[in-house]
Amino acid sequence: MKKKLLSALLSVALVASLLVGCGGTKDTTAPADTAETETPADDTAATGEGGLVGVSMPTKDLQRWNQDGSNMEKQLKEAGYEVDLQYASNDIATQVSQIENMIANGVKLLVIASIDGDSLGTVLAQAKDAKIPVIAYDRLIMNSDAVTYYATFDNYMVGTKQGEYIVDALDLENADGPFNLEIFTGDPGDNNAKFFYGGAMDVLNPYIESGKLVVQSGQKDFEAVATANWSSENAQNRMDAIIASNYGDGKVIDAVLCSNDSTALGVTNALAASYTGKYPVITGQDCDIANVKNMIAGKQSMSIFKDTRELAAQTVKMVDAIMQGGEAPINDTKSYDNGTGIIPTYLCEPVFADANNYKELLIDSGYYKEADLQ
Repeated sequence: MKKKLLSALLSVALVASLLVGCGGTKDTTAPADTAETETPADDTAATGEGGLVGVSMPTKDLQRWNQDGSNMEKQLKEAGYEVDLQYASNDIATQVSQIENMIANGVKLLVIASIDGDSLGTVLAQAKDAKIPVIAYDRLIMNSDAVTYYATFDNYMVGTKQGEYIVDALDLENADGPFNLEIFTGDPGDNNAKFFYGGAMDVLNPYIESGKLVVQSGQKDFEAVATANWSSENAQNRMDAIIASNYGDGKVIDAVLCSNDSTALGVTNALAASYTGKYPVITGQDCDIANVKNMIAGKQSMSIFKDTRELAAQTVKMVDAIMQGGEAPINDTKSYDNGTGIIPTYLCEPVFADANNYKELLIDSGYYKEADLQ
C-alpha cells in the first residue's frame, strides 16, 4: 500500500517489509525475565567494559515509561554499567538540564527518549563535542547530527495494525456502511505519533474517501487529532466535545482510532460519562494495566503490545557494542532520516493483543502477574 500520508508528514523512506521480532526470531511471546525476577547476564545483556550510561526518559506519568526506565536500568546494571536514570516530568527544559548534568558528570553514552524530538539540538551538540555517543530510544531525535543510533519499534506497523483491526472488525470490505469513525493520535512533538497516524490512515483513508467511513466531527488531519502530552484528560475533553456536538441525536460511534492506551483511556472515560449508544471498536497501544482491564471488560477492543524488556535488551546490546569500540547491531538503514541524514536503526516488531490472547502475551510471559489485572 502506498504510504502517501506519512510521506507528507515525514521526509523518510518507510519500512517496506515485516520484521521478525526484536530478538530476530519468530517467537512473538515475551521472554520470562521481569523487574522482580533476577536473570543471568547472557547474550541479551552482554558483559560490558563498565562506565556511566545516562538514560533520559520523558515522564513517569505514563506507565510504559516507568517500565522502559526500570528495564533499561536493570539490564544495564546486569551488563556491568553504572546508570544515571532521570525522568523529566514532560518538561523540555528539565530534560535539557538533566542531559547537561549527565554530560558534566562524565557519562560515556546517552540513551534518550525525547519529550520533543526537535528540542534537543543544542544540548546534543555538547554531547557531540564531548564525543559522547547518543542512542535515540523509541522516539527519533530530529535535526541533530549527534544522534548515533536509533532503537525503536516499527511504529508505522503499529498504525497499520490498528487500521487493519478496524477494517476487519467493521467488515469494511463487505458491509454496506456507512460507519462513523473518530480519530485520536498523540503529541505533535513526538515523531512517533506521525508514524502511528500515517500507518493507520494509509489503511483507513480509502474507506473515508469512498464514504464508507465517515468522520462526523470532521477532524481528520494530524494537527486536528493530535493529543498534547498523550494526555488522557486531553483526550477525554476532546471526546466529550465530539459526543456533545455530533452524537447527541442518536448517531452511533462505530469505531475510535486511538494511537495509544492513554488516549484510549480518555475516550472510554468520555463514553462512560456521556454516550449511550452502541459501544464502538476502540484501538490502543502499550497494553497498560488499566487498558488490559478494559479489554477484559469489553470496553477496549485491542492494544498493541510493545515488550519494553525486548527493546531495553536490544538497546543494551547496542550500548555494549559501542562501549567496546564496535558497531551496534542494526537492521534498518533506510527508513529514519532525522533531517541530518539516515540514522542506523534497530526495529522491533509490535504484537497485536486482545481479550483472546492477552494471557499468553502478558501473563504467561511474566510481563504482568495475574493479580495485576484483577
